[in-house]
Amino acid sequence: MEIIRKFKFPARSKSPFFVFTITGLAITAVTSSSAVSVFRDSTSVNHPNRISTAVEGVVRSSRAIYAITLTVADYKYSLRRLTADSDEYLQRLTEVHSRSAKRILKLCESNKGFYVKAGQFVATLKLVPKEYSLALSSLQDQAVPCNFQDIKHVLTSNLGRNLSEIFLSFDEEPIAAASIAQVHHAVLKDHQEVAVKVQYPGLKQNMKLDTMIMSFLSKSVAKIFPEYRFDWLVHEFVKSISQELDFIQEAKNSEKIATNFKHNKIITVPTVFWEFTTAQVLTMQFCKGFKVDDVEALKRTNLSPEKVAKELVEVFAEMIFVHGFIHGDPHPGNILVSPGGKNGFSLVLLDHGNCKALDEGFRRDFCRLWEALILLDSTKIQELGTRFGVGQYAKFFPVIFTGRTSESKSGLGKGMSIQERQKLKQELKLLRLEDITTFMGSLPPDFLTVLRTDGLIRSITLKLSAPQRVRLLAYAKYAVYGLGYNPTSEPDFVEKSMISKSVMLVSYIRLRLILELMELFQGMKKLKHTIYTFYGRLVDGITRSVKVSSVTSIV
Repeated sequence: MEIIRKFKFPARSKSPFFVFTITGLAITAVTSSSAVSVFRDSTSVNHPNRISTAVEGVVRSSRAIYAITLTVADYKYSLRRLTADSDEYLQRLTEVHSRSAKRILKLCESNKGFYVKAGQFVATLKLVPKEYSLALSSLQDQAVPCNFQDIKHVLTSNLGRNLSEIFLSFDEEPIAAASIAQVHHAVLKDHQEVAVKVQYPGLKQNMKLDTMIMSFLSKSVAKIFPEYRFDWLVHEFVKSISQELDFIQEAKNSEKIATNFKHNKIITVPTVFWEFTTAQVLTMQFCKGFKVDDVEALKRTNLSPEKVAKELVEVFAEMIFVHGFIHGDPHPGNILVSPGGKNGFSLVLLDHGNCKALDEGFRRDFCRLWEALILLDSTKIQELGTRFGVGQYAKFFPVIFTGRTSESKSGLGKGMSIQERQKLKQELKLLRLEDITTFMGSLPPDFLTVLRTDGLIRSITLKLSAPQRVRLLAYAKYAVYGLGYNPTSEPDFVEKSMISKSVMLVSYIRLRLILELMELFQGMKKLKHTIYTFYGRLVDGITRSVKVSSVTSIV
């Protein structure tokens, strides 16, 4: 649900446009000197002409300043003098969303690299207008591969040997390309098939400049237009992308996830070949399969999309609620389905650069939140919202995660009634843009990570046509399991502790019984209302018939 879509943007400009323009020019000047400095001081840029690379950095920055300036001006001046709750305002807002999303998409496509990554990051956030998520989601498959000679230079300089000394064969054409790296199929001297992930040259230098500009822009916008505060978004993106540039850390992350799921035979994590892995080169076991959301491929291999969705949701629920260590970028390209084996298929988890270890206190509170969300315990939800730092906005947690309000009379996974939707719409009309930025900025970083991961998993299950109830019940089950899990005293809890697992199972059954009784009670109330309504209509009909008959007799 695109909650931000209903939030009011300020109807009148509070600061003159030229102030922001002047700020943009100042940033451009700073950028020019910074770009030259970054590339002059760099010893790792492999491009023959560092000056041209620095100039390219200035051009990229200028594009960003121009696009963001134009976007802010579009919102400020297109919506001025309009009443925020009018139909004209909402129509104009949709038009501005659409124009701005196309403008940002064009910026990302032109600047490539980290801008593409930033666009992908924004597209996966559930609280952005649908115009942005739809436009920017196209960036997932638009990465352009790097020239192989540049890739070869990165390989030989990192591995310290010629490719022929390490590999029997090495395919020059990449099998996958993303915004920061591309992957090649190769065969080692011992005939082991491997996938070699190679980072694009000069990325760290580009990152310094690009993230500096993003930070400058977000702070400048917030200073001139206080209601536009997105510095939290830039901060989270910079942290995320910094982790992804370290392939040694990515290799460690993949081994941690493999250890966490050693009890689960349906999960495959490629083995790392450490002797051929550096900060810029990651060599791992080659795994075959197709994208998890490829419904046609699932049908061709006689696999049930709903069963795959259920297994996928359970895996990520265990990561979030039990392990507290999350794969932070589960888009379809990073999850393969490999047919065969005892279970009929396995899920191959790739790309572990963006993994996050959750704070233990947060993990347990998030488990409690989900228990409260399932039972619609509004008091507990508000209490946990205060703990998460969002205060009154906690009332929107049920809508964000379960698609219903805390006062909902609908069953789990069945959405909201027409009356509930109308009431929610009225509540959202009272909110402004600064409310959403305050809400998002107040959330703990771990919450944003979980929110993004959940959004990606939800989109995959939707494409696999799995009922929302599958995801909600899986989260409920592992939230209960997570509350009984103590990682410090029970390192092999999930695999070995049968007593603890039995206790958790009883707790989950109790939760399910309460949920089923609640839904049965609601169903009985609806049935009672239906019977009363039918009886009333029947009596009214009989009464009218008697009256008509009486009138006819008199006549």
